Amino acid sequence: MGIAEELGQKQFKSVHQKAHLNIMFTAYWLIEQTKEVLKPFDITQQQFNVLKILKGRYPKSCASNEIKEVMIDKGPDLTRMIDRLVVKGWVTREVCPENRRKLDITITESGLALIKRIEPKLNKQFIDQTRISDKEASELSRILDKMRA
Repeated sequence: MGIAEELGQKQFKSVHQKAHLNIMFTAYWLIEQTKEVLKPFDITQQQFNVLKILKGRYPKSCASNEIKEVMIDKGPDLTRMIDRLVVKGWVTREVCPENRRKLDITITESGLALIKRIEPKLNKQFIDQTRISDKEASELSRILDKMRA
């Protein structure tokens, strides 16, 4: 179904407005699809994003501000989110020996194992749900990058 039908709108002010609304509508649709995949693992998208960031730095630790800089959704309260991840055993948080005001956050083996269990399901969802070829996905990424340039 096209965006005009999805939104019940016959006309748009411009093709740019239509594209903008289509991107926003599709982004929320993708978010909802991802939430469904993550739900059985008792993890939110934002928490999973933090784990993926920490996995990318593993075995090194990462400070909160370094995590916040590269998060997809910068809105959530990162301190409380880290607290939840610590309680679940997916990350550790320790005072940095060189700078006592800084906290070092590191993904645990349990956090790494969780990612390993989730990633195949997310990858399958990305391919199954988007219904576009590798070439189309590459072109879409190029266009989206161009929009933000």
